[in-house]
Amino acid sequence: MRLIVQKYGGTSVGSPERIRNVARRLLETQREGCKVVAVISAMAGVTDDLIKLARETSPQPAERELDALLATGEQAAIALTAMAVNALGGKAVSLTGAEAGILTDRAHTRAKIANISPKQIHELLADDYIVVVAGFQGQNADGETTTLGRGGSDLTAIALAGALNADACQIFTDVDGVFTCDPRVVSDARKIDEVAYDELLEMAGAGSKVMQSRAVEFAKKFGIEFEVRSSLKPGAGTIAKEETANMEDVVIRGVSLDRNQAKLTVDDVRDEAGIAGRIFSAIAHGNIVVDMIVQSVSKHGTTDISFTIHENDLEAARALLDPIVTEVQAAGLLATKGVAKLSVVGIGMRSHSGVAARLFDCLGKAGINIQLISTSEIKIAVIIDGKDADRAAQLTHQEFGLTRFTSAPSR
Repeated sequence: MRLIVQKYGGTSVGSPERIRNVARRLLETQREGCKVVAVISAMAGVTDDLIKLARETSPQPAERELDALLATGEQAAIALTAMAVNALGGKAVSLTGAEAGILTDRAHTRAKIANISPKQIHELLADDYIVVVAGFQGQNADGETTTLGRGGSDLTAIALAGALNADACQIFTDVDGVFTCDPRVVSDARKIDEVAYDELLEMAGAGSKVMQSRAVEFAKKFGIEFEVRSSLKPGAGTIAKEETANMEDVVIRGVSLDRNQAKLTVDDVRDEAGIAGRIFSAIAHGNIVVDMIVQSVSKHGTTDISFTIHENDLEAARALLDPIVTEVQAAGLLATKGVAKLSVVGIGMRSHSGVAARLFDCLGKAGINIQLISTSEIKIAVIIDGKDADRAAQLTHQEFGLTRFTSAPSR
C-alpha cells in the first residue's frame, strides 16, 4: 500500500468549509488504497494574529514563550481537520510535532530538525488512521516546544516524507504550482511542469513564496521528490526533483522578485585585510541575514562595500554598524530602503552564454538602473528601485520567452 504525505497551507484550511474540503481530499486519497499522513499549517492569518497579540502583551516576548504561543495555531488546525475527517465517516487522529516524534535543536523560533522517530505514526497508519500532524513545530531535548520558522510546515512535510520513506509528497497550496513568475505581477506567467531542486532553491531565496528554502534544501539533501499543487482545484502541479540532462535545454526557468530589500553601503573604507570581517561580524552578531555583497574596485587605497538585507532588519543593522564605521574610519554608512531584487534562474545558464547581456540590455533599454549585481552558476540577481520592480519583471519575463503567448525574441 502506498504511503502519501500531504501538506496543506493556511489558505487551504482558512475556513470550516475549506477544512471540510481538505478532509474530503484526505479520505479520497485513502480510498484510492493509500496510507495518508497530513501535515497542516495554522489557519490563514492566525500566526500573524498571535504574533500581534504577543507584541501587544510584551514588546520583546521571550522566544521560548513565543514558540509555545505560535504552536497553538497548528494545534487548533489539526484538531479541526481530524474532527472533519471523523465527521465524514473516516478515522483520523491529530498529533502535535512532539507526538509525531519530531526532535529539534534548541534554537527557538528558527529550530532545525535533528531527528524524527515516527513510531507512533506507523502504529496509527497500521490501524487505518489518517494521521494529521501539526506542521511548523517540534520539541527539543529539554521537552520544550520549538518552531521551525516561517513556512516551516513545508519542512515538516518533506522531513516526514523522508523519515517515513513515503512514496509521494504533495505540497498543497492556493496556487496551481510553481510559475515562471508571480502571476500577480506577470498575468501571463505559466506553470512549470518540473523544476530542479537547485532552481527552486534559488527561486525561493530570490523572493518566490511558494516553498520555504530550508525545505527545498532538505529535499535536495535526501533526494525527496515532491509536487507543489493546488488544494482548491484539480490538476497536476509542479514536480521538484533531481536535475536531469534535458532540463538544461531551458535556459531560464523563472523570474523572481523580492521587494522587501534594503541596501547598505560602507562608504570609502580602507582596503585592508580584516575590515570586511569586522563589518560582517557585527551584522552576524545581530543574527541578520545578508543577501548580496558587492565590493567596488579599490581606488587610492579605499573601497565601498555594499550589501543587502531584509528591510525589517535595517534599523538594527544601522545600530550595529554605526560604531564600526567610526572605528574603521570609513566616510559613512549609506542606507537605502525601497529597493527590490530581480532574479533570473535556470540551470541552462551553465551551458548557454549571453544571459547577463540580454538581461542588462533589456533593463537598460527600459531606463531601469541597476544598483548592484550578483551572480551564481544558475542565477543572476540585480538590485533596482522598487518603483521599477513590476515593470522590470514583466519585461524580463517577456525577453526570455517565458510567457504563455509569446516566444523568445531572436538574437
